Amino acid sequence: MEAFIVRPFGIKEGINFDEVQERLILPALEKAKIKGYTTGVILEAGNIRQDMFQLLLTSEVVVADISIHNANVFYELGIRHALREKKTILIRCRKDEVPFDLKTDRYIAYEQDNLESSVEVLAEALKQTLISNRTDSPVFLMLPKLTAQNPEHFLAVPLDYRKEVFLAKETGHRGKLSLLAAEAKFFSWQIPALRMVGDIQYRSKYYTEAKEVWEHIRKKNPNDLEANEYLATIYHRLGDIEVKQNSDIAHQLLAKSELAINRLFDQFSILNRNKRAEAYALRARNEKTKWVRRWIMLKPEEMGKEAIRSSSLLKAYKNYSKGYDEDLNHFYSGVNALGLLKTLIALAQREVAIWESKFDTALDAKIALDRYVEEFDQLVITVKRAAFSAKKALERDNLTDPWVLITLADLAVLTINNPERVKHLYCSAIESGSDLNFDAAKRQLVLFQKLNIMSKNVTPALEVFGNSDESSNKVKKVLLFTGHMIDGEDRKTPRFPKELEPEVRRRIKEGITEIVNKSPSEQEWIGISGGASGGDILFLEICKELGVQRKMYLALPPEKYIVESVQFAGSSWVDRFYALYEDADTEVSILAESKELPVWLYGKKGYTFWERNNLWLLNTALSYGDRNLTLLALWDGKGEDGPGGTKHMLEEVKKRGAKTKIIQL
Repeated sequence: MEAFIVRPFGIKEGINFDEVQERLILPALEKAKIKGYTTGVILEAGNIRQDMFQLLLTSEVVVADISIHNANVFYELGIRHALREKKTILIRCRKDEVPFDLKTDRYIAYEQDNLESSVEVLAEALKQTLISNRTDSPVFLMLPKLTAQNPEHFLAVPLDYRKEVFLAKETGHRGKLSLLAAEAKFFSWQIPALRMVGDIQYRSKYYTEAKEVWEHIRKKNPNDLEANEYLATIYHRLGDIEVKQNSDIAHQLLAKSELAINRLFDQFSILNRNKRAEAYALRARNEKTKWVRRWIMLKPEEMGKEAIRSSSLLKAYKNYSKGYDEDLNHFYSGVNALGLLKTLIALAQREVAIWESKFDTALDAKIALDRYVEEFDQLVITVKRAAFSAKKALERDNLTDPWVLITLADLAVLTINNPERVKHLYCSAIESGSDLNFDAAKRQLVLFQKLNIMSKNVTPALEVFGNSDESSNKVKKVLLFTGHMIDGEDRKTPRFPKELEPEVRRRIKEGITEIVNKSPSEQEWIGISGGASGGDILFLEICKELGVQRKMYLALPPEKYIVESVQFAGSSWVDRFYALYEDADTEVSILAESKELPVWLYGKKGYTFWERNNLWLLNTALSYGDRNLTLLALWDGKGEDGPGGTKHMLEEVKKRGAKTKIIQL
């Protein structure tokens, strides 16, 4: 949360406005947990007025000191009132008369000689302003049909930043995406940048990192529609992953998903038809998840009985049906409603006694089932018509859409008795979108299979998707290494002299072995480090010896990295570096072409290339989950020769609460 401070500078008419900021405004902002800025923080070359306009538009709160008749203050205040309808606070000491146009506005008065006495009052006003939806701009109050601008529309994400995001996406480097998201949070254009990164993370199924990004956006605006829509699915997906390891966490994540969906329904009236359909589909999917969890772990002969007994089956169907009623082009809702209705009908016909127990009489049960059969027949007609119409429209333009084709295949499973035709349709859909993920379609087929419904169609359809790779079910754990380089000949104060290499090697090996051997067999370890002479190379060599997967993350291309971090220790270390670098089993990634930070990072004061390198390594390791990371550090317990060393990494890991094992030099 950020505030822009509009005030005179220096001493004007007997008031020290710099002192007012230091002793009143900033302490109050701190109490309200808000960062405060003036145009004085704008250090980049260029037009300071342009930056000022941007801050007035994008800051969540503006505090304006109108104690004296200062032209700049009133100019900036006028701009704020014209651009934003809410969250502007006026303060003043009684020095000049308030201008006529502001006499009716509310403001907080402070005593020039007792600034501290007003800190609590201003802090409380800030807190109330943040949660208030009251319009305080006289411009918007006088012109009620005037529409406030979305600040994000005026925030340009730097082109170089976009290029870095694109490269990280294309190379599948999720750690770099997380690094870029963390770095964007420093800048005024953070929200559009985070939307871009968060969307890529979501579509790449990097759900852990996507959750952090979209939660940050929602923290800025709790009712952000896009953030709540993404989080509803992200929490759900993470819950599916957690259900095998920790059912309590899975339950909590599903509850969070439902809260996000409820926020969408709170704004239902402003949603378009497609978004309304999506909101119902999200709610239906959560009900479907509850339904599946009720029976999926039972014995095969008990699955169908519990599946028809659960009320969540009908709730899921009705929500999908409502979604499809909102938008007949929302195929996802329509075909899922059909799938659940087909399941309900098949199970009710098979488990007659349980179905009838839901009603007062057997006749009521029969009437209800007949009604659902009729609903199924009617729904098939509309979903087919919509899907085939979409397919024909695409064909007229010589286009294909794999999602339309997968819908037609799903419909075939439910409606025709022709296994080969079903198989062909799924093959066509998958071939047309070979780079897409059809997990949802496969999961639905697996549910039909487990409940023994439509087996003649389902079995050949599942053959198209192939068998899952069992090794992918292993939990991946990460050993991130950080440690000192071996001493060069010119080092004045010994830290890691070459005589200690055998002892350090032994202790690193003991550390790795102890950590890895403690883990269950279903866990798979990955070793991540840089490639510097000394600790890094020793770590990677030992990982190779112990059969641990290796990932070498270099700050610079190898020829430049060697000059920076390897060759000073002697040619033998260069040979050892290349032995690891050229090993086919070592995965290598490179951060940047040079030590020069990108232009868009110049505004992040005090940030260095080597600190960025550390955060790149850390974010890569954290992409496997905070609790799956262990840092192994070779450290002398002292400070660094420069920024971005072992101490910095230890401090950053501590902030994330990951496990740490230190090998003391």
